[in-house]
Amino acid sequence: MEKVLLLHSSCDGQTIKILRYIEQQLGGHYLCETQDIHQSPEIDFTRYDRVLIGASVRYGHLNKKLYQFVEQNQQALDKHITAFFCVNLTARKSGKDTPETSVYVQKFLQKSPWHPKLLEVFAGALRYPRYNWFDRTMIQLIMRMTGGETDTTKEVEYTDWDRVSAFSRAFKQL
Repeated sequence: MEKVLLLHSSCDGQTIKILRYIEQQLGGHYLCETQDIHQSPEIDFTRYDRVLIGASVRYGHLNKKLYQFVEQNQQALDKHITAFFCVNLTARKSGKDTPETSVYVQKFLQKSPWHPKLLEVFAGALRYPRYNWFDRTMIQLIMRMTGGETDTTKEVEYTDWDRVSAFSRAFKQL
């Protein structure tokens, strides 16, 4: 049985939800362990066969701790079967929903010394009622400028679960 380390850098939980879905898709042939990059102490990568990192974008940026984690663990990551996915609201739009067309994935690849074997980008979720006043106001402004949902009473999940399933299958085949 292969051991898979599922790591996340999540703002509001959609990245974690996607990781849990991927874990289900991997099925019983994989023993999965999930950890938060922001709270993980030293990781013994020798305990794992595969590593998958999911990270979300907030206000146009991936978390700095993600980059620090990757820099500190690049050699270990390079010795494993690895994959990375990025979660953001821009990916809800056609033409901005592939690793090649996502400015966030491209920026990650430019800034990161680690280049995973598999990349993907998924649209996230908009959860206005769960945000504090500042985040709700700022996200509403951004959504207004980008033609998105602006009704602050709504929660909208843009994640394409069929694409997540396809990514899961591709991760298995690495």
